[in-house]
Amino acid sequence: MKLRTISEACELIRRHNLSPVELVRECLDRIEHVNPSLNAFITVMADSAMAEAKHAESEIRAGKWRGPLHGIPIGLKDLIDTAGVRTTAGSAVFASRVPDKDADVVTKLKAAGAVIIGKQNLHEFAYGGSSLISHFGPVHNPVNPEFIAGGSSGGSAAAVASGMCFAAIGTDTAGSIREPAALCGVVGLKPSYGLVSARGVIPLSVSLDHVGPLTRSVEDAAIMLDALTHNSGKYRECLQEQRRNLVIGVPRAFFFDDLDSEIAQQVEAALDCLALSGFVVMDVDVRVDTDRTLQKAEAFAFHREMAAAHGELYDPETKRRILTGREVTTDQCDAARRELEHERGNIASLFHGIDVLITPTTPIAAPRISELTEDPGALRPAELALLRNTRPVNVWGLPALSVPCGTTSQEMPIGLQIIGPPHGEEKVLQVARAYEVGRNLA
Repeated sequence: MKLRTISEACELIRRHNLSPVELVRECLDRIEHVNPSLNAFITVMADSAMAEAKHAESEIRAGKWRGPLHGIPIGLKDLIDTAGVRTTAGSAVFASRVPDKDADVVTKLKAAGAVIIGKQNLHEFAYGGSSLISHFGPVHNPVNPEFIAGGSSGGSAAAVASGMCFAAIGTDTAGSIREPAALCGVVGLKPSYGLVSARGVIPLSVSLDHVGPLTRSVEDAAIMLDALTHNSGKYRECLQEQRRNLVIGVPRAFFFDDLDSEIAQQVEAALDCLALSGFVVMDVDVRVDTDRTLQKAEAFAFHREMAAAHGELYDPETKRRILTGREVTTDQCDAARRELEHERGNIASLFHGIDVLITPTTPIAAPRISELTEDPGALRPAELALLRNTRPVNVWGLPALSVPCGTTSQEMPIGLQIIGPPHGEEKVLQVARAYEVGRNLA
């Protein structure tokens, strides 16, 4: 079944050929039938979504169309605050937590006329790349429920890929938008650090947290980014500019190490596709810092008091990960923060002579759930492997996007990661769109 994109649905709505009420009913029906097997949603906001859809319909009939998200059902990772609706972070610690104020991103979506359809499952407190650890149960991959959906925004990726909503907002501290997007076969965009507000979002590591969209197309990612940044169509409009003379750098050391052979084959085919489209493709050297001191320290700082008072409510593995930051000293944390600032201050020099970097999003495909549950010791190593290629981009604070790039022999999706210079979202979107179009025509 081919699922509509936002760009397709919004034109039908604008022309009065499709009602937001019909659209929300379709998504709610899809949630009823599909969510029991995928466990992508924690809270379905059916009543308020229908009320918002009816309001959108009346506005559009009155000639007050707000733009491409007006009347479109959108999901939220359940660590994004929603006034009057519980926001749990996938944890028993916050199982009954109800914020009294919307997060900034929710305010922006509502201003654009979007319909908030529900809150989506995730790895507990976003501290993992599998979405197997959650107070509300594991998330399953919509392509094959025997496999993980990735994480920590696993529920968001699964919901978008399976048609339960048209897009979702996730968060990304080490790859938690891009990795599940790659494993579920959708587009995941991590904007530049600070471009999209994280106010009202439960943090994992404030220096590394990013907020961004998961969608079914590159154009939809641009539409969402426009709404999240109040940029009045800037990112969507940039896709109209055909820029085929851009230079693509391929950092093979580190990012292509120990690469699954099927992923390697698909990524090389993608690079060939881009070269045939007119892009210049060249190998480059990139230095990668793999230190995780700052993430550990900042995660522990947020959880210190709660873990001491309510430690029994955390999953034991989540608590173990949080407590790894206990030994980080103030001096070590300050030094790590200075190093982060240094890295971000100098990262622009990496793009002298090139426009974007391209890597595999993940070096391995989605593992089977049974492989990770039958051998608990295998879970964290698998997550770290899955997040290896995405984590450095959070340190750099650069924009990066994962776009679908073929499948394995088991039909599991593969992602291609496109990384841009500081605030180079437009270049990232343009290259991603060119690849998306070229691959579909091939």
